Amino acid sequence: MKYLHEYRDPAAARRYAQALARVTTRPWTIMEVCGGQTHSIVRHGVDALLPDQLELVHGPGCPVCVTPIELIDKAIELAERPGVVLCSFGDMLRVPGSKSDLLSAKARGGDVRMVYSPLDALDHARAHRDVEVVFFAVGFETTAPANAMAVYQARAQGIDNFSLLVSHVLVPPAMATILSAPHNRVQGFLAAGHVCTITGYRDYESICRRHAVPIVVTGFEPLDILQGVLMCIKQLERGRAEVENQYTRAVVRDGNRHAQKMIGEVFEVMPRDWRGIGTIAASGFGLRESYAAFDAEKRFGLDCDANGSGRTAGEELCISGLVLQGVRRPVDCTEFGTRCTPEHPLGAPMVSSEGACAAYYCYRRGGRGV
Repeated sequence: MKYLHEYRDPAAARRYAQALARVTTRPWTIMEVCGGQTHSIVRHGVDALLPDQLELVHGPGCPVCVTPIELIDKAIELAERPGVVLCSFGDMLRVPGSKSDLLSAKARGGDVRMVYSPLDALDHARAHRDVEVVFFAVGFETTAPANAMAVYQARAQGIDNFSLLVSHVLVPPAMATILSAPHNRVQGFLAAGHVCTITGYRDYESICRRHAVPIVVTGFEPLDILQGVLMCIKQLERGRAEVENQYTRAVVRDGNRHAQKMIGEVFEVMPRDWRGIGTIAASGFGLRESYAAFDAEKRFGLDCDANGSGRTAGEELCISGLVLQGVRRPVDCTEFGTRCTPEHPLGAPMVSSEGACAAYYCYRRGGRGV
């Protein structure tokens, strides 16, 4: 693919590995936040190139994985209501709720439709005014502008049969929560490059100061990740704790101001429940009161105060919460690859295309090696 091979060059990867071996003098633990980075690391064997004393652990940067069971159940309830069309991205369809998933709801007769954009769902609402169309708005800051734009256009165009079931979460509060946990062992972060294309990285600077950890905004290809790790290790070895930007081809410090303005018009910051982690203050988006008419929870009288920290029967057997916090690896789970597979998942990280368990299942089913 044009312009891609430069970021997957084996010779350059070996040079980064040699540089890491030279500068790493003691054990360090670094967390890559983004599930896309996790898949790249596992697929390309990036971690096998690192010095033995350097460990990469996987973070909660998979929005599908951290969507609480409560909201999965609400989506299923909506999908099974007569006259409601539930639109969702495809990787949400297999995520287990407390008793079922959206794909099973579709098999039972619920109107569940896979879309590629919230604007696809808005188009369906525009063309079918006799049904209620609900878009399951899941994601980090990356997907928030498009979801905000869909609601903004719906109000501007008078499309009153469209609403969002919102499950938006924010990266910096999750990082701060991980660093504050009593079992934390993360000493540096690779921040998600695509999130920072929207938000920039100003918000990460206070985390660096408060917790004395380096944060490197990093891309997703093997050489991006190796360079990001090298930048992070150089800071750790020198006792520095700053934000650096490896992903300069896409990210600037202030981010995308136009996207931020659209987000601020439609959404406000609120507490959010994170599956496997719990409630984190000021860690998500909800619709502003001026857009409350497009809030599916309010429109359909769903219980907005329900506790989303519950577990499915399957999750009692797995360690998905610990995987999402970087405490354990997927292969540490006794159910990995046996009772828990992408076809029959016990926890959300085995379902999503960005889930750590799914990455290990695809590329490391035999164990930790490449």
